[in-house]
Amino acid sequence: MSGRLPTVFLVDDEPEVLKAVARLLRAEGVPVSAFSSPREFLDQVDPEAPGCLVLDMSMPGVSGLEVQRALETRGCHLPVVFLTGRADVPDTVRAMKGGASDFLTKPVEDEELLGAVRRAIEKDAVLRRERAEEALVRARLETLTPREREVLEHVVAGELNKQVAGHLGTVEKTIKVHRARVMEKMQASSLADLVRLARRVGIGPP
Repeated sequence: MSGRLPTVFLVDDEPEVLKAVARLLRAEGVPVSAFSSPREFLDQVDPEAPGCLVLDMSMPGVSGLEVQRALETRGCHLPVVFLTGRADVPDTVRAMKGGASDFLTKPVEDEELLGAVRRAIEKDAVLRRERAEEALVRARLETLTPREREVLEHVVAGELNKQVAGHLGTVEKTIKVHRARVMEKMQASSLADLVRLARRVGIGPP
């Protein structure tokens, strides 16, 4: 992990809303970075920055949904808390399908907004841990030989050593050796742990 403090990025074209939300969050000790236009935010955002985005849905030029899509194309996975002046069901559905963390209607109560921000920051932390684990598992996977990779795939599919040997045209003793090396390289403490690690990178049954 980078060790950077989670930041709440605010994007709203209404100065009063921007100032009020920033003041509220800073009073709670939360680092805030405020932007009065979506283009300003998109020009400066760091895709690796931890935290969340509090985003106005309806802004001139670039809408909140367009900002959400732009972040996705850049590989930025900040959870988004949408703020809107009107409850629009189609927009809400599109926002949630795009991975929005919350969708709040203005005027929003302080505690409701703070709760949404806390949930979004926690969601971001969980997703970052999951991505870090996946990257680690993929790095371990790269250390396997082609044959060890084959053994891994058969083992996590639930096959016994004898069955794996039959499929790969070798003897059970050889499979045992490969399997031990797979466990060591993948740093798996048990078969269940190996299956869990493999699933993290899309290997084996869901």
